[in-house]
Amino acid sequence: MELVELGKVFKISSGGTPSRRKTEYYKDGNIPWVKTGDLKPKYINKAIDYITEEGLNNSSAKLFPKETVLIAMYGATIGATSILEIEASTNQACAAFLPTDKCTPLYLYYFFKGNQTEIIRMGVGGAQPNISAGLLKRVKIPLPPLETQKRIAAILDEADKLRQLNQQLIQKYDALTQSLFLDMFGDPVTNPKGWEKVKFNEVGKLDRGKSKHRPRNAPELLGGKYPLIQTGDIANSGGYITEYKSTYSEIGLAQSRMWESGTLCITIAANIAKTGILTFDACFPDSVVGFLPNEKTNAVFTQFWISFLQKILEDSAPESAQKNINLSILRDLDFLNPPIHLQTQFAERVQLIEAQKAQAQTALQKSDALFNSLLQKAFKGAL
Repeated sequence: MELVELGKVFKISSGGTPSRRKTEYYKDGNIPWVKTGDLKPKYINKAIDYITEEGLNNSSAKLFPKETVLIAMYGATIGATSILEIEASTNQACAAFLPTDKCTPLYLYYFFKGNQTEIIRMGVGGAQPNISAGLLKRVKIPLPPLETQKRIAAILDEADKLRQLNQQLIQKYDALTQSLFLDMFGDPVTNPKGWEKVKFNEVGKLDRGKSKHRPRNAPELLGGKYPLIQTGDIANSGGYITEYKSTYSEIGLAQSRMWESGTLCITIAANIAKTGILTFDACFPDSVVGFLPNEKTNAVFTQFWISFLQKILEDSAPESAQKNINLSILRDLDFLNPPIHLQTQFAERVQLIEAQKAQAQTALQKSDALFNSLLQKAFKGAL
C-alpha cells in the first residue's frame, strides 16, 4: 500500500488564542472555540467556549470548516483527535487537517487513533512533549483509493460502536446503583429520611495502612508474593480491587501489615476519599485507610455512603505538597445509620447489579481487543 506524507495530502494549520485581556473577544461570542481538552468525542458539534468575530479577526485564530480533523499537539491530551461537525476555531495547541478529496476524515481519524503512541513519541521535550505541525507533515499514511478508505473506516466504526455500547451499559449499571441508594436511603448529606447518625468510628474499625519505608528507596521490600495496593489502584478500581501491580517481599511484609479480603480501602492522600473493596488479602501504605465494619453496617453500604461525601471531603482537604485528609477527620464523620437489615438488602441488590456489570466489563474487554486488532490491521493492508 502506498505511503504518503500527510503534508502532501493535507493543508495543515493551527489556531490561536485571542487576548484574554480583551473581554470583547469573548463576551457574547458565537464562534465555537475548541481547545485540546475538548478533543474527547469522535465528533465535535458544540463547544464549551466561544469567541467573537472581533476576537477571530484580531488574533491568529482561524475558522475551520466542517470535516476538519483536529489533533492535540501538546498538553495533557497530546495525541487526542476529533472531527469537526461544525465550523469552529481552535487554540494554537490543535493541529487542523483541512478536508481534502484524497482522504476521508474518518479514515484519517482512525489513522491517528491507531498510531497515537507512535505520534506522541515523535514529540520533543521532557515532561511535556509536544508535536509540531512540521513533524506531523512528515508522518506517512497508507493511502488506498477513497472507496477502500470508506470501507476500512466503516469496519472500524462498527467495532467502535460495539465498544461504546458496552461502555454505556457499564455506566448505566453504575447509575442504577447510585439511584438505588438514593431511593432507599435518600441523600446522606441532607438526610431527608431522618435516619439516625453516628460517628463513623462507631460502625467499624478505621486504621491507616502501614509502610515504615518507601519502596522506591528500598528495592529489597518489593518483588515477593504479597500484594501491595497503592492509592491509584484504589481510585481506578471501579469499586472492587481485583488486581495489583506491585508486591512485597518477606522483608516488605515485615514492615507493613496485611489486610484481609473484604476490607474497604479509603484513600486519604493524592486521590481523596476514593474507595475500593479488597477481593484478596493485601498490604497498603499509610496514604490509605482500611475500614472493617462491625455488626452495624457493611462495606458495600459504607462505600456508597462515602461516594456521596467524596467531593465534599476532597474540597475541604488541606493542601501542602498534595491534598490529604487525616484519620481523625474520617473517624469524626457523621455516618448515616439506617437499620442493618436495609443496609444488607441494599448490599445484596448491589451484588446482583455488579454481577451483570462484570459481564458487561468482560464484553467490553473483548470488544476493545477486537477494535484494537482491527485498528492495527487496517493500516497494514490486512482489512
